[in-house]
Amino acid sequence: MNKRVPVLKSLVCVLSLAFSAMAVASNERPVLPLPQAGEIGTQCTASLETLKQKVSELENIPVETEEGADAFRKGWNNLQIGIENLQGPMALLSQVSPDADVRQNADACSIDVQRFITDLYQNGKLYRNMRIVRVNDDEERKWRQDNVSAYEDAGVSLMPEKRQRVRQILSRLAEIDQEFNRNIRENRTRLTFTPYELQGLPKEYIDRVPRDEKGNFLLGFSYPEYIPFMQYAENDKARERYRFAFINRGTPANLKLLQEAVNLRHEMAVLSGYRSFADFALRRRMAKKPVAVDKFLEDVRKIVVAQEKQELDELSAFKAAVRQIPLNQAEIKRWDTNYWLQKVKQVRYNIDQNVLRQYFPTQAAMEWAMGLASQLYGIEFRQADVPVWHSDVLYYDVIDTTTDKQIGGIYLDIYPREGKYGHAAAFPVQGSSTMENRLPISVLVANFNRYGLDMDELETLLHEFGHVLHGVMSKTRFVEQSGTSVERDFVEAPSQMFEEWAHDYEALSLLPTYCGNACPKIDRDMLRRLNEARRFGQGIFYSRQTLYAQYDMKIYGDKPVDVMDTWVEMEGNTLQGYDQGTQFPGQFGHVVSGYSAGYYGYLWSKVLALDMLSRFNGQLMNPQVGKFYRKAILERGSELPADRMVRYFLGRSPDSTAFYEDIRGLEPAK
Repeated sequence: MNKRVPVLKSLVCVLSLAFSAMAVASNERPVLPLPQAGEIGTQCTASLETLKQKVSELENIPVETEEGADAFRKGWNNLQIGIENLQGPMALLSQVSPDADVRQNADACSIDVQRFITDLYQNGKLYRNMRIVRVNDDEERKWRQDNVSAYEDAGVSLMPEKRQRVRQILSRLAEIDQEFNRNIRENRTRLTFTPYELQGLPKEYIDRVPRDEKGNFLLGFSYPEYIPFMQYAENDKARERYRFAFINRGTPANLKLLQEAVNLRHEMAVLSGYRSFADFALRRRMAKKPVAVDKFLEDVRKIVVAQEKQELDELSAFKAAVRQIPLNQAEIKRWDTNYWLQKVKQVRYNIDQNVLRQYFPTQAAMEWAMGLASQLYGIEFRQADVPVWHSDVLYYDVIDTTTDKQIGGIYLDIYPREGKYGHAAAFPVQGSSTMENRLPISVLVANFNRYGLDMDELETLLHEFGHVLHGVMSKTRFVEQSGTSVERDFVEAPSQMFEEWAHDYEALSLLPTYCGNACPKIDRDMLRRLNEARRFGQGIFYSRQTLYAQYDMKIYGDKPVDVMDTWVEMEGNTLQGYDQGTQFPGQFGHVVSGYSAGYYGYLWSKVLALDMLSRFNGQLMNPQVGKFYRKAILERGSELPADRMVRYFLGRSPDSTAFYEDIRGLEPAK
């Protein structure tokens, strides 16, 4: 997941960031300042005053002249750098700082920043200047059009009453986003399980779980606790209880917040003259219209449901045989799915996810991912000692090996702790701008098992690191066009493509060198079994993803709907039905923040990701193709439309063949 900070480019409220202005001079290492909680408010206020002065200066530039146009473009870029310096680090620190006061104060500043941004894009003088400013090439032309669109999205052309209402809505949406995420992040619930309920779990897992005074085990909601439990705990009731609590960990408060967000976005779209928020948002994306998304998702659904049914039938038959019960008593409930998938893969393919952890030690796997990027893209990662927000965090300079010059910096924060963001995401906290010699910073935030990864987690690592690379290798003229600022339904494509290196023999054979050959090497037979095991269950996975995407489109459709009733109906119509009492929408953060009317982008991007992979022609470690991909896609950010960049990289129009082969669990055509 890419936690891109918007500047009203799509009118969706991803986690807002806040911090004091921070200039990065040429050749200076790009690092993040780390404020104390008491410093944030004062610095935030002072920085906003400085930004307001810059706005006044931009209002008075005569953009009709060539000299004035140059001054406006440069001044606007410097304004956006100032906003990003104010936004950037704090969205991160509000999610990862060990200090609760830092998190709270960063959230408060973020609301003030959002109000400033809304005012900026409702500024009629700047809107006029942006519309008529002279541009010289395609990159500047797109920069101007993107900003004109942002102004129009913010309601600059509306009557004063409507414009003021849009301002109120945007401010409240920013608050909702913060509250929604905070309700999940700050949930410190611990569930109690007896030793009997932990039967089936690996010894190394049990040894690390804290106990109460009675010897019972205490489990929270971090991924290293939850996922193995759902894969290995033999007790059906224990898995059901844990899953119920996990899914409901943000409710009931978050259901109310989501409902409010849905209603507000619909109101905002109607104020702007659109039937739905989906219509409003998609016109700026690759898909353009909801009807295109709906057709795409329905086409996918027709395929995945048949595949899902076949896989669930196989799991039921396997469960009946193992437990020696009638087939009609072997239904696979949602809390059963991962457990029985794991059992089938152990028997059928001799693949045990927990055993895989010895093949993928976490730190070695992280260094391996950096090594892959180094070989493919001609870069080097050099660890450096800089201030960090927690002792687990590592920082690396990113160096271009051809020029030996620094191109950016990355932070890695990959282990769970209390109060930290609970999923995995990349935070592009600072964008690039060649105009100002500004270097990008990207941060990988995850919650991995400290001792080793399974295959799913290895894919997640590569996915999020793909976002990091997209940010840190950016080489754009304007900071707004840096890295992952691309269309929302393309942003996942580079990261989804990088996942595929987890299934390539040449790439995986390099991993043992990063653990001093202390971890076993995956041979070709084991890789074959791994890939076959991965393909089993694709129908179940894609069916769930399609449901999420269709639900997202439904709640942001032509009229506001009840978010919980809609979920109950839609999940109820799936093969496994609705889980009574669960309230999944209350923890579905995507539809509250940057992926509202955009979750389909994961599937849409997957089509492009697997198609772009074909450019490597099966040779994933080919540095010539890697460097071309770097130049054509990763460095360009959003300087050009995504479809144009993809066509240039492929040398043809995109094709969906590889995507549908992946859904059906087939080997890609050679």
